Amino acid sequence: MHVHELNPKKTLITVIIFVIVIIVGFLTLKKPRFTYKLDMKQSVEILHDSSLYFYPWQLADVVDNVESNVVLIDLRDKFSFGQGHIPGSENISAYDLTEENNIEHLNELKSAGITVVFYGNDQLQANGPWMWFRQTGFDNVKILLGGYNYYKAHKNRLSQTKSDKGFMCELPRYDYAKAASKKASKGVNNTVKKKKPVVVRRKKRTVTASGGC
Repeated sequence: MHVHELNPKKTLITVIIFVIVIIVGFLTLKKPRFTYKLDMKQSVEILHDSSLYFYPWQLADVVDNVESNVVLIDLRDKFSFGQGHIPGSENISAYDLTEENNIEHLNELKSAGITVVFYGNDQLQANGPWMWFRQTGFDNVKILLGGYNYYKAHKNRLSQTKSDKGFMCELPRYDYAKAASKKASKGVNNTVKKKKPVVVRRKKRTVTASGGC
C-alpha cells in the first residue's frame, strides 16, 4: 500500500505547495540585465567605422567647454585618476562600469543623446569595455584614440595633432578583425605540417690499440 493512499490529504497539500513554488519561481524569474545586439560579423565591422572613434584633436573643444554634448569617462582606478586626468572627465573604474547605478547613468546619457567617450592610460585599456558596451546596445559610446597617455603628451597642441603624419601608427590598438580571421582560418585549415626527420648523430666507436687493454 502506497503512502498517498494512507494520507491522501497530506499528499494533495504537498502537491499544491510544490505547484505554488514552481509558479512563484516563474513569476520572480528575472530577465538577463544585458543582451547582445551585435553578432560577431557586426562587431568586426564597427572596428572599421572611423565615426566610432574619438580623436585627440576633438578633445580641444571638450576641454574648453565648447562641446557640451560629450562626456568623457576615465576607466582607470581612483589613484591613477587622482594623479592626473583629462579636465571635466568622470571617473568610473572599468570594474564598476556594470554596477546598477552606473548603467542607469549611462542609459540616461544615451537617452539624452550625449556621446560617451571611454579612455584609459592607452587605447588598449579601453578597448574591451568600449566593445562590450557597443555590443550590448550603447551606440553612443566611443573610444578615445591614444588614451590619456597620448593626451598628456600633446595636451598643449591638441588641435594640431590632426595634421600629424603617422598619427595612427603611434596608437596601440588590438586588431580584433585580424584575430577573428585567424580563429576562423584555424577551424577550416586541416593541413598538417610535415615534421623534419630527426637526424640521430652517433658517436664513432673508438678503436682500441692492439696489445693494450
